[in-house]
Amino acid sequence: MKHLPKHLRPRRRYLAVGIESWPDDDFGTRDFQRECWYAAQNLLGDPGSADADLRVIDFEVEDGSGMAIVRVRHGEVERARAAIACIDTVGDAPVGIRLLGVSGTIRACEERYKSRAARESAERNVAFADARRLATVRGDRVEIDSGSGFVGATTLDI
Repeated sequence: MKHLPKHLRPRRRYLAVGIESWPDDDFGTRDFQRECWYAAQNLLGDPGSADADLRVIDFEVEDGSGMAIVRVRHGEVERARAAIACIDTVGDAPVGIRLLGVSGTIRACEERYKSRAARESAERNVAFADARRLATVRGDRVEIDSGSGFVGATTLDI
């Protein structure tokens, strides 16, 4: 079977999505794909989510920070952005979603936005609540392991 000529192929756009969660949360591509589908279905309905056709192409999350590339049909970018912005949990893990940008190819999406999503994180001991605790530092944000969970703080708080 022959390929379709270029002018007849469906046009796609690629959304760069920044993902942040607690450092000990564990979820993967399938979990994020499922949440994208549920968010699109809940916001846009069945016909709208089928039109948007959200597909996770690339997914990299380590230590609670990372990036995903989501493929969308050309005319449905704004609706897909709204649906992805509605995601607040992946599996049982609370997440923060940032839409970094839109691109016409996967390669351009990786080149433009991957450096924005990649954040250096380091672990160090901090003084918090009258004790030394292990903390993950990302820029000016600090996530402190309190034993029963993580506490968000800034560098001015510790």
